[in-house]
Amino acid sequence: MNLIHTLLAFLLALGPLIVFHELGHYVVARLCGVKVLRFSIGMGRIVWSRRFGPDQTEWAISALPIGGYVKMLDARDPSTAPTNDADLPREFTRQNVWKRIAIVAAGPIANFILAIVVMAALFMHGKEEPGTRLRAMPEASAVYKAGVRGGDVVTAVNGRPVQSWTELRWEIVRAAIDKHAAELTLRGPGPNSAPYRAVLPADRMASLDVDSDVLGVLGMQLWRPRPSVDKVLPDGAAARAGLRQGDLVTSIDGKNIADGIDFIEAVRGAAGKTLQVGVQRGDQLLVLPLTPDRDPQSGKGLVKLMIAQAPEMVTVKAGPLEAFAKGAQRTWETSAMTVKMIAKMIVGEVSLKNVTGPITIADVAGQTARSGLEPFLEFIAFISISLGVMNLLPIPVLDGGHLLYYSLEVLTGRPLPARIGEIAQRAGVGLLFMLMALAVFNDLVRLL
Repeated sequence: MNLIHTLLAFLLALGPLIVFHELGHYVVARLCGVKVLRFSIGMGRIVWSRRFGPDQTEWAISALPIGGYVKMLDARDPSTAPTNDADLPREFTRQNVWKRIAIVAAGPIANFILAIVVMAALFMHGKEEPGTRLRAMPEASAVYKAGVRGGDVVTAVNGRPVQSWTELRWEIVRAAIDKHAAELTLRGPGPNSAPYRAVLPADRMASLDVDSDVLGVLGMQLWRPRPSVDKVLPDGAAARAGLRQGDLVTSIDGKNIADGIDFIEAVRGAAGKTLQVGVQRGDQLLVLPLTPDRDPQSGKGLVKLMIAQAPEMVTVKAGPLEAFAKGAQRTWETSAMTVKMIAKMIVGEVSLKNVTGPITIADVAGQTARSGLEPFLEFIAFISISLGVMNLLPIPVLDGGHLLYYSLEVLTGRPLPARIGEIAQRAGVGLLFMLMALAVFNDLVRLL
């Protein structure tokens, strides 16, 4: 059932993006007066098709769900060459170079537009996300050494405001990719606390693996509430010890317990050992002996209770104009970051393990779909941006490769020789195949 759910989420995420991408090509081709012969979702053998419109364009679904294409009237291919003189003005290669550029660029641009619209809708609706209040951090961590303390709230990174944990991570990753210092602006937990700044040096940021938990590596974790007992399950160590719903755990063996994570870590490491648990129950201060059972599977301590550990949440919301501005800004920043990552992979500064393929995309699609509509839509926006950027790479057979040809035509005043185009196409197919093989290999390594 999980596999079916993941596959459906994958198709639901990728299908509309492919349709939107190809619609970009189709709409601009029609606006430029080019005749479209076929609009296909998928590649390979056609399994369903119908003809519509004045040109009787064939709308098709093909067997391999790995993309799509728009087939236009094109003299370079005998199967799509004009068969009568009336169609010659509507043939693709007879259009001026700027029209050809517009038609080819329209697909990736459509993906960027879709991402902006989706993110703007999410900002207008309002997103519930964990805030940026920080949990107490180890004294050896980078943020502690920089002067940050637990309970404080990060309000900006390098002058850019952050409201949510997602935005905080985004800015830290940006600084790591750019190898810049990260200047954090923070305020203390009190209402009258003055803002202060803490700087994470550039060399520390440059050493981060952006594919890892960058915030955790620096020592930043989400703030959690004090550890109150939500529910005590029957026949467990917590019930035998006398813990009750609503109890506030204050200490274990005389050591202060700040939040639910502290409590869970202490219990898991004490299977079969009696802990003296300090509890505040109303006005009473109690000490209860708690002996965790040993989990037969993991060997860790088990007490059978539910304890509060939900992070502080904030609502990130904007009006229509601000939402579209935020959506456009996030799309631009994501695109720029993706290009930087690709460049760093090429020069060896970032590991090639960051190249992901359909298996990872399907897995993340399933996870985000199970998390709710908002995370799933955010994932779709991110994939739409990635699809747009990847198609703009100057690799023959991709849109970016064709744009490179036409850019050279603009500069030289004449089309690229057909022979060079053929060689480039073959090289592009080979390079694309190697990238796909690397992506699938990385996917399988992560899976296994």
